[in-house]
Parts: sequence; C-alpha cells; structure tokens
Amino acid sequence: MYVAQYENTKHGIPFSLKKFKRGDRVITYNSIMGTVVRLEKDEYGEYFIVQLDTLSGEYAYESRDLTKLQ
Repeated sequence: MYVAQYENTKHGIPFSLKKFKRGDRVITYNSIMGTVVRLEKDEYGEYFIVQLDTLSGEYAYESRDLTKLQ
C-alpha cells in the first residue's frame, strides 16, 4: 500500500517578521490602500485589521499580504 508523504513547505522565515503598528499606511496584495487599525490574535495566528480607503468596513490581512507605504 502506498502512503502519501507530508512535505513541509515552510521556508524558515516567519510571516510575523513584518510588524505594523496602528496608523501605518499599507497597500494590500491586490493593490488597495488602507490604514492599519489594530492587531488581532486567535488560535490560527495573528493578523492585522485594515480599514481600506475605497471600501467601508474593516478587513483582516496576514502580514505577508501587506506592504508598508513610504
């Protein structure tokens, strides 16, 4: 019987290295600008709540999906 092998896809660089603080201007992976409102944590990890300029409401993003604007 053939058994599938699990292959670890982590590259050794944690996504939490990029830290943002409240009020930072960011651009998302799909090129929408916004402002970091707060950092939230749950059982799956940490994520940033961003208020986007073009849409109402707040949206959650992982740090790898955001880039800080200069």
